[in-house]
Amino acid sequence: MSLRHHEIAESRHRILNPITEEKLMLLGEICRLEPGQRQLDLACGKGEMLTRWAQRHGTGGVGVDLSEVFLTAARERAAELGVSERVSFERGDAGAYVADAAAYDVVSCVGASWIGGGLAGTIELLRPALRPGGLMLIGEPYWTEPAPEGALEAIGAAPDDYTSLVGTLDRFGAAGMELVEMVLADGDSWDRYAAGQWFAIADWLRDAPAGHPDAADMRDFLDHGRRTHLEWNRRYLGWGVFVLRAAR
Repeated sequence: MSLRHHEIAESRHRILNPITEEKLMLLGEICRLEPGQRQLDLACGKGEMLTRWAQRHGTGGVGVDLSEVFLTAARERAAELGVSERVSFERGDAGAYVADAAAYDVVSCVGASWIGGGLAGTIELLRPALRPGGLMLIGEPYWTEPAPEGALEAIGAAPDDYTSLVGTLDRFGAAGMELVEMVLADGDSWDRYAAGQWFAIADWLRDAPAGHPDAADMRDFLDHGRRTHLEWNRRYLGWGVFVLRAAR
């Protein structure tokens, strides 16, 4: 999925992951956020987590993303919610971003562990920015049951790209992190995230001028995404945000 695919497919989404607004706000409560705390969010998308938590909890922070389309939406959302003085957004490769050491109470990468080449690498990207005792949030898929070859091919994943929930726990432990909480997506939130993309792409295709150079690619992307979600994702692929702390 290219950046252009994301920008079209998620044009109507505020949260660019299969998590509901209610669960996003629950996650903030779980993290026991306090006024003045700072968060670094890599691959922040439209910044809904940073801005909503800033409004609710009085926190601040920095979001980094490659898409200027998403960052424009994030800045507009910050202005709408009255938190522009506390949150900022920077355009850049989140996988190459160098943050101030031990400067953040919460560090996060929700749904984009590809920035670090996988779960372990993303933990290492985030770790230097985290203050002692702070929390790390990782949004990551997991296999709900072993996926057959057809599912792997359609999803575009190798068998060991993800693992079971208990296998994910073990990967956190191997990286020196302790799992302290989690908020998981359910079938409905997966459907709302995926199906909302279908409608956005279908409308984009309907409104695109005849012969638009991206039209055939977006049509293929829509057809593949619908079939993959209905045939494979709903059965084999789960997703959650995992709350971690450095293991003692």
